This record gives sequence, C-alpha cells and structure tokens, in this order.
Amino acid sequence: MSTSAAPRTLADQLRAWSDEQLAALLEARPDLAVPAPVDSAQLASRSVVRVSVVRALDLLDRLELETLTALVQVAPVATDDLARLLNADPENVAKALDRLAALALIWGSSSAWRPITILAELIGLPGGPPPEEVATALAGIDDRARAILDHLDETDAAGTVADARRSIKVADATTPTEHLLARRLLMARDDRHVVVPWTVRLALRDGVSTRDRIDVPPELADGARDAGLVDRAAAGAAYELVRRAEMILDAWSSHPPAGLRSGGLGVRDLRAAADLIHADLPTAALIVETLSAARLIALGMDDDLDSAWLPTDAYDAWIAGPAADRWLGLAQAWLDNPRLVSLVGGRDGDRPVNALSGGLERAWLPGDRRSILRALLDLAPGRALAAGTGAASLVARLGHQHPRRTRTRLELTGTVLDEASAIGIVGLNGVSGFGRALVEGADPIPLLSDLLPTPIDHVLIQADLTAVAPGPLEQEFGRRLALLANVESRGGATVYRFSVDSVRRGFDSGWSAIEVKDFLRASSRTPVPQALDVLVDDVARRFGTVRVGVAESFLRSDDETALTELMHHSAAASLRLRRIAPTVVISDVPLQVLLPRLRELGTAPVVEAADGTVRVARPDERRSRTPKATRAGVGEARLAARTSAVVAAVRAGDRAAAERPSRGPARTPADVMTVLREAVEARTEVWIGYLDNHGTATERVVRPLEVGGGQVSAYDERSDEVRTFAVHRITEVRRPADAN
Repeated sequence: MSTSAAPRTLADQLRAWSDEQLAALLEARPDLAVPAPVDSAQLASRSVVRVSVVRALDLLDRLELETLTALVQVAPVATDDLARLLNADPENVAKALDRLAALALIWGSSSAWRPITILAELIGLPGGPPPEEVATALAGIDDRARAILDHLDETDAAGTVADARRSIKVADATTPTEHLLARRLLMARDDRHVVVPWTVRLALRDGVSTRDRIDVPPELADGARDAGLVDRAAAGAAYELVRRAEMILDAWSSHPPAGLRSGGLGVRDLRAAADLIHADLPTAALIVETLSAARLIALGMDDDLDSAWLPTDAYDAWIAGPAADRWLGLAQAWLDNPRLVSLVGGRDGDRPVNALSGGLERAWLPGDRRSILRALLDLAPGRALAAGTGAASLVARLGHQHPRRTRTRLELTGTVLDEASAIGIVGLNGVSGFGRALVEGADPIPLLSDLLPTPIDHVLIQADLTAVAPGPLEQEFGRRLALLANVESRGGATVYRFSVDSVRRGFDSGWSAIEVKDFLRASSRTPVPQALDVLVDDVARRFGTVRVGVAESFLRSDDETALTELMHHSAAASLRLRRIAPTVVISDVPLQVLLPRLRELGTAPVVEAADGTVRVARPDERRSRTPKATRAGVGEARLAARTSAVVAAVRAGDRAAAERPSRGPARTPADVMTVLREAVEARTEVWIGYLDNHGTATERVVRPLEVGGGQVSAYDERSDEVRTFAVHRITEVRRPADAN
C-alpha cells in the first residue's frame, strides 16, 4: 500500500488505486457503495462522513487503533518515526498503516501519513504541554496528585470532575486535581471528564504510547482435550438439536400453539415445548428461535382461522433430507440470526419477553458470533478452553481484537459459547472439526456425516408393552412407530410404550389390525408378546363400530345396540340424531362438528368415503407459507458483482472528470461539498461567496476545518476566528488555483 509519491488529497489517493484496492475498500465499508458514487471525489467525501468513519473504526484491532491514535497526534509523520512511538514491532506498525490506508482512514505515503480530519474529534487526545515542560510540571505536584495521575494513566480511564474546562492558575489550585489541571497534566475531554494528554502519556510511559505490547494479543487459557472427543461431543449435540427440532415441528403440525397479538409465543406454549423435548426453557427458546430463523416455522392460521405458529412449506423438504443437511440449515440460521435469544424469559420493563416476539433484533449480533468463533479457531486441534478461566481469557482476546466493542457485548461471550455448544459447533469448550469448517466457509457435511449414528429400522418389543430403540430410528420408521406408541424415556436408548390410546391412534390413521400386527412383527427383533397382540385385537374390536358419513351427516353401524345406546345418551341431544334404519342414523350437524363430539362421548368413529372405504385424514398436514428471505444475507456472487459495478462507475466518473474542460468555481451543492472536503483534507484555503442572515453577499477566504451536518467550520481570516457557515448559503467556492 505504501508508495513513494505522496498524493495531494484522499481523492487523489483513491484515483491512484487499482480496481482491486477500490473493491477491497467497498467490501470492507459497504456503506460507501450505496448509492454508487459518481467518482473518486465523491467516494472520498463519503469516506470522511462521521457515521461511516465510526463504523470503520469498529473494524480495527488494538494495534490499528493505537496506531491511528498516535498518528492523529503527530501527523504528518513517516512510518519509521511513528513506529518509535508505539510499543510494537515496526513491521507490524507498517502493516497496521497499510490496513488503515486500505480503509481510507489515512492517506499519504510511507514518508508522510495523514489521518482524515474527523478522527481528531472521534479518537484524538488533547496534545498537552510541550515535552520539555512535562518533566518540570511532574516535579511540581505532590504524592496525592501523582497517585491520581498514575491511576488514570495505568487504566486509560477518564476522570470525572465538575466544570472540567474551567481555567485554573497554579497559584489558585488547592486540590490535587486542580494542581493537575493547572499544570495541564490533565486536560478536559468534555465538560465533565478529564484525560491524561498525549505528551504526558509519553513521559509517563518511557516515550511510547502504551505500557504493554499492542501487537501481541492476550493468550487463551487452554488445556489438552482429545480432538476426537470434542468432535463426538459436538456431533451428539448436533444430532440432539435436529431430533428436538423434528419433535417440535411434528407436534406443531397437528397442534399448533396460538400466536400472541404481539406475534410472539406464549410462555405456556414454550414450557410445553420444553417438556416435549425434555429440555429447559432457554434451550427450548433457542431451538424455537432457530427454527424461525431457518424459516421452518411462521405465523399461519389454524382450523378456526386464528393466528398460530405452524411449520412452513419448507419443512416438508427439510424433513426429507439427511440429518447432516438438516443440521447445517439450523446451524447456518443460528449464525445469521440477529435476535438476542438470551433475553427470552426476562422482563422488558414491566412486561415479560416472549420467544418469537419483536424487539430482540441486534444488528451486530451475527458479526459478534462469528468473531467469537473465529477467536476460538486460534486454538490448535487437541486444545480447548480451560474450565473456569478459558471464557475470561477469550473475552480479553476479543477486547484486543475489537477494542471499541462495548463491555455489554463482550459479556455475551459466555452466552454465545453456550448456544454454540447446544447447536453443536462447539463441544467440551473446543471447536469441532465440522464446526471449524462451518465457520471457515467450507462444507461441514462430510465431516459430520461420519460422526452421526447410523439410523436403524428395528426395535426390541418387551413383555411389559414397551419397545426399546437401541439407536436413532430411520425417519419414516420412527414416524410410523410414533403412531402406535408413546415415548416414555430418552437417553442412550429410547423407550416407547404401547397403550389403548396409542394403538387407537394408529387405527385413526387408517391402519387395520392386520397391518398393525404385520408392522410390529417386521420391526421387532424379539418375538411380539401375546399381551400386545391381545391389546391390538381388543382395540380393533371396539374401533370403527360406528361409521360417519355426509348426509348432512350419517352414522352407520352393524351393531344396532351401539346405535341405540348413542341415540339415548344424555349428552347426544345436541347432535339431533334421527334413526332411519336399524343400522343407520342421520343428523343435520355438519361432519366436522359431529365427528369430534362423537369422540367426546367415548365412541371411536371413522370417516367413510363415498365408496364405503375408510377415509384417512391425518391432522398433521397444516402448513404456513414460508417467509421470504431477508436481504441481510447478500450472496458472495451478488456482492462481488455489485462491488465490481460500483468500481466501474467510479472509474467512469474519474475519466469524465479528467476529460471535462476546465471550469470556474463550484456552484452546485455536490461540487461545493466536494471542494470543501478536499480543502479540509489538504488543509488549504478556499475563496467562498456567502449570503449572510440579511441576504447580503460577501466574499471570504477561509480555511475549512470540518464539514458535516450541512455546515462547515472554518478559520475566517476576516474575523480571525473559527466560524460556522451554512453550506446552503455558500453560493460558490474557488480553489486557490481557480481564484487567479
């Protein structure tokens, strides 16, 4: 990045860059590309806007930020001279300067680097007294004042005082703080805070800007951990995530929870989901939120046209894929999810925070998750964070890599690690092999597939009406078994229990007694006990003795006694039944109302189609529409194409500007802003035509200091002071060369 020929302005530096350098800038600072700048001058103007510069500062590590802070104090300065002021290796300082130049935060060459002007306000320190006066000032303070000064210097903290900007003479100082202010060993940062100025810091720190090395990140506290063990633990968590997600989706297919008016999920429904998957509430909230982020659940309507949380159309394609593919979709959704799930279960003022409710979005969260996981990648295979101290060391490492990140965001590191463990990216405080591939952008599926257990298609049916599944079941086989038996316990093996209700559930789905028995014999590696055969026969005998059809509705049964009992049932009056034959009863109640009421009366009717066959209607076919993907995740190909188009537009604008005939003063708002910002960067004077508050036209020669918010602050030669001019009142601007 460093060049021997120094550019005159930041715009000149951007014009001299290659297309690859411009593309790298636009990728690192994407806000500069929207809308596409017309030329390098406009791109340079956007690069110094406060909001954009603040975002760029958040990208810097401690070395780069300290390098920039020192450069603001001593610019223009050569690379070698700046390196002497920093407690870092000169080669690393040179790399940091190249990185800062690549972000358009500084411009120039290795012989004279300059920062953009607004940095003096954003990160600059007071300059302090001349270096030769600092030693005398330090000798003139007592021990109490020196203790205050050393404390603020060692902690890089700001002190709080009343009226920090007041002027104090040494003779009038009474308190230790006043002695420091009077000797300019402390200087005001704002009206209430004081800091140690630049020259005093250098004197206290033996001529360098920091006491410790700024190019050496803190070490991670780690310990030996078998890589295979980490992979197996993470794979177990990944499999458990997929299994629990399937359970929630399957349950919500037939019995969707109601959506709150606010759009969230009720606490009772979240607790029911936690009980279903045998997990605590935070884990259930994490899975539900991840399903929403993966667009596998969304708000839809139930049979009563009420709002409900339903699986989306995408669920049918997701459930048909291999387990590793299903995990990848969930893990990617968690990485990109901007919602702070850890707030669920807490309170926002006087109201509880519900899962899937609004207000949990944090735009910075996906980036923070990835930076935490990338920091973990520094651990060598076979190493993991140490118990107790590992998380604290990771926070220290992140504080070095992202010094402008707030303490609140850094404190979420432990929460992110817990969630990454539940997702399966992290296992036993170490990054799994497939998790590393995911974070690095590689394909984790081959690595994970080898670690997941092979699904089986059999169980061991026992005499106590239970069936033991010694491993994960094949998807279709597991769904069919779940129709006939309820899960009693989970663990290394899953235990299912057969009961009257569970077997009848299979008959409700259209199975016959012969089909049920054939399935049990084919799926069991042990003989089917006689008790289970008797249970199936008993349910079959009582099942379907009453058949329901549409007349409005009709009931048909070969058992005349069963119809007679139903006709005389005390709770059947509302059904308005009328017997038209010994084996046929009709009703004017619609079928969709009659059928559940008959089941409430203890009967087990089945629906008969027009041809007399049993019609099977599974209740778990409810779906909602898959939400459209947000524009937050722009694909790499689209991003590269957009960046290339912006670079081409900037180059075309530069060629047009170079071939444009020489023109007079800048008069359009865009040209006025461009000339003023170039003057700020070059620290040169300009001639302006200005209309004052009375509409009187005046001419002034000023030296612009800062441009922003529709105003320009500039040193005015006429009044010999810094004044603020409204940009919309500037009628024209001439550069020094144009004024002749």
